[in-house]
Amino acid sequence: MSPSGRPDAAAVEAAHTLEAMKRMREVEEEILARAPENDIGPSLERIRAVMELAGDPQRQYPVVHLTGTNGKTSTSRMVDTILTETGLTTGRFTSPHLHDIRERISIGGKPVSRERFVAAYEEVLPLVELVDARSLESGGRRLNFFEVLVAVAFAAFADAPVDVAVIEVGLGGSWDATNVADGQVAVITPIDLDHTHLLGDDVRSIAEEKSGIIKADAIAVVGPQENDAVEVLATRAEEVGARLVVEGTDYGVTAREVAIGGQQVSLRGLAAEYPDLFLPLHGEHQAANLATAVAAAEAFLGGGTQPLDEELLRSAVGRMTSPGRLEVVRRSPTVLVDAAHNPHGARSLVAAMGEAFAFTRLVGLVGIVADKDAVGILEVLEPALDHLVVTRSSSPRALSPTRLGELATELYGEGRVTVVDSLPDALETAVTLAEQDGLGGGVVATGSVITAAEVRMLLGTTDV
Repeated sequence: MSPSGRPDAAAVEAAHTLEAMKRMREVEEEILARAPENDIGPSLERIRAVMELAGDPQRQYPVVHLTGTNGKTSTSRMVDTILTETGLTTGRFTSPHLHDIRERISIGGKPVSRERFVAAYEEVLPLVELVDARSLESGGRRLNFFEVLVAVAFAAFADAPVDVAVIEVGLGGSWDATNVADGQVAVITPIDLDHTHLLGDDVRSIAEEKSGIIKADAIAVVGPQENDAVEVLATRAEEVGARLVVEGTDYGVTAREVAIGGQQVSLRGLAAEYPDLFLPLHGEHQAANLATAVAAAEAFLGGGTQPLDEELLRSAVGRMTSPGRLEVVRRSPTVLVDAAHNPHGARSLVAAMGEAFAFTRLVGLVGIVADKDAVGILEVLEPALDHLVVTRSSSPRALSPTRLGELATELYGEGRVTVVDSLPDALETAVTLAEQDGLGGGVVATGSVITAAEVRMLLGTTDV
């Protein structure tokens, strides 16, 4: 209280912040009460109805739309960083989040404020409720968690307003709720087997679903792919009249060298060569993601015919981050977190670790969601690990440590596997095992986004 008896500015601000936090918690609980994002139906009817009632906010700005099995979020962040560096106000929608639901909706490279998130939610809520009621009356279902977040994001971007939105699909492509937007640029990062119960059990089937984001007159930027996937994507581009540019043919990495804190990368873009860029991220896959992001930026800014300003690009690349992706969150011993949750992601992780780190002893700390290919992930990790600690995250979908331990023991042998039910205790065990032979040991925590996120949080890292 100030001498005048009136609340001082600090007290007013504190009260305002507490109120905003309370309302944000209420909103998040309301959204989480809906069906989860992996509980989907092959229809855009509900989200399209909400968008039409809202005046189609997703058509008020151009869109760069991204899909793929791995690398979507990293590539989205890279595209966002490059476009922001040019002076554009960007909106970015990605999923899942590591710590805070607001991470999914960023403006200008930063998660939206609680106030902006709540305002956008309250703007679309009456429309969502109307569509929910109509759907239930006709024997349908309410919008799920992800569909509501898509509506919130598109509304927030229109209200900002943004100059361009970088939109990552949640799952698949054709039937993903984000596909009510039409991307001027469609980006397809590497396609591999994941969510096979929903998308198909081979690369061709999954590529067909993901190809749905390629729209008429768009430029489709295709990252490293198997031939089957490229054939499917090329067919889709021809059908809708889109231009296809493919990594290795139209653009790509021309040189790469490991450097302290990252790597030195030279690229061939769609319109120019970009030599000696320092990327503060590890792994060949991140260099490939960067090449795809640069091609996407060229496609958006100049139709793929105008070079990017090299100094601008150098500045953007130098400040790129990818939280939860081969990220160092502790030293002595080194603890890495990585969100790899399928065999393809695990292969990239193993290759990048072998290239960037030289551990005398490496301990894996692994928690995997029950509907993922646990055996496939464990098989890929096995040659890289001296010991494995299996545990579980807080996710209700997590595979039990007992079952994961049984699978691991069959692959690694009993002497190389330790089962610890509690993630905090498992982290302590893994660190102790890494330090067992003195200096030079390390821990890699992986298996799911949630496992990576919770280890980050346990070690005091929450920045994104």
